[in-house]
Amino acid sequence: MTTPTFTPLFLDGQRVPSSTNATFDVLNPFSKEIVGRSAAASAEDCRMAVESAAVAFKTWEITSLKERQDVVARVADLLESEKYQTMLLERGRAETAAPDALTLGMASGAPAFLRTNVVHAGVLGKEETYPSDRIPGARVSEQRRAMGVILAISPWNSPLYLSLRAIVAPILCGNTVILKSSEYTPACQAIVAEAFHDAGLPPGVLNYITMAREDAPKLIPELIAHPAVKKINFTGSERVGRLLAAEAGKHLKPCVLELGGKSPALVLDDSDVSAAASAIVMGAFLHGGQVCMSTCRVIAQRGIYPALLQRISELTKALKAGNPVTDPTVNVSVLFTEESAKNVVAILQEAKDAGAELVVGDLARQGSVVQPHVVTGVKRDMGIWTRETFGPELIVNVFDTVEEGLEMANDSDYSLSSSLWTRDEERARMLALRIRAGYVNVNGSTIHAEMKNGLGGLGGSSGYGRFTIDDFTDKRLVVYHPEGAKSYLWKE
Repeated sequence: MTTPTFTPLFLDGQRVPSSTNATFDVLNPFSKEIVGRSAAASAEDCRMAVESAAVAFKTWEITSLKERQDVVARVADLLESEKYQTMLLERGRAETAAPDALTLGMASGAPAFLRTNVVHAGVLGKEETYPSDRIPGARVSEQRRAMGVILAISPWNSPLYLSLRAIVAPILCGNTVILKSSEYTPACQAIVAEAFHDAGLPPGVLNYITMAREDAPKLIPELIAHPAVKKINFTGSERVGRLLAAEAGKHLKPCVLELGGKSPALVLDDSDVSAAASAIVMGAFLHGGQVCMSTCRVIAQRGIYPALLQRISELTKALKAGNPVTDPTVNVSVLFTEESAKNVVAILQEAKDAGAELVVGDLARQGSVVQPHVVTGVKRDMGIWTRETFGPELIVNVFDTVEEGLEMANDSDYSLSSSLWTRDEERARMLALRIRAGYVNVNGSTIHAEMKNGLGGLGGSSGYGRFTIDDFTDKRLVVYHPEGAKSYLWKE
């Protein structure tokens, strides 16, 4: 029996309980055991978080870029320490039930990600000057400046990395941040707040709040509506993203939204079957398919289809979902809730009933555990094709002409990532930009994004915006008028 840990709020540099002393339970997704209790923020706590961030912004905005870069660099060093690595493993086992290798693997890129952001933040503070195109003798100065308080809402499926991504660019830009965690992984995500605190981030620059699921529909709109909050970023489901965008729209506040995915892998006849199958299976079943970039729709040319399907099936049959604590052979994560597992099985059953064939998998479910499935014969009006499943299922469909394959790849409202497989580099260059996705990975997995530019949808169900310097600064212009200049609009 695990002793439940308590996760506090971080407000104005202090670890505090909720002002009402309210808490909520955190469950292990496999065992359903209570592994933690977290402070459930009240409306007063949320107000304090915004006010603390607003006060801190007045000084943080004008700190030197080097000071901000140094804090983030120290966080990168801390995350590589034994103390923080141990925290990651222990909290990851409790809250996500993911295999240790996955927990560390998903977090291993965090220090490099932070250091890359430190380097790219060097563009901040640089002034671009040029002569006015309307006023003779006038000079224009153009700079990117911090926006203010950013509300960042980060999910459970990669709790450390995605929490860092939600806050690092804003903080480096001189903004202050309120980070709202998932109710499923508050202790894992609190590691971010602890690391920034230990790295010497001034009080109020990062405020960390957790809230009970039933309180969020009331509290999140109040946070968005606060005049000090200037922008919202959210990573999560399309459904919630649409709600947040509508709420922000009431106040004409901009958002960065990274939402759902249904990433295609377009495999041409001349592809390396072994390499493609390995990357596809990893991309489909990593973390139980609970990744927005997961490979979901394999679209294989007819000549390669039989061999590719056979190899994908062989690799998938060797995978096993379950509890990695009690079974070391487990290499696929459980789903984050039993309701999610039920939904995955229901979508698979619906596809089978409509004529699709289950090549791997038997629709069985044990609590939150669903074994990997491979499905063929999927029609493009089926829910399994059109909706994000967020589970261990993979479609493998066939096409004849390249034009048909491109049409199938683009037949989706999702646009986060994709992959294109061919040995012909010239052909790849011609076809890659015809796939409508923020990323096209040629001969690589759909689960990839560059640290500099991050992931970004092209609208629709994948959202819009990126987690970059440009997205968390305003372009501001100062025009220096020459003495005695006359208006070009008014004749004296």
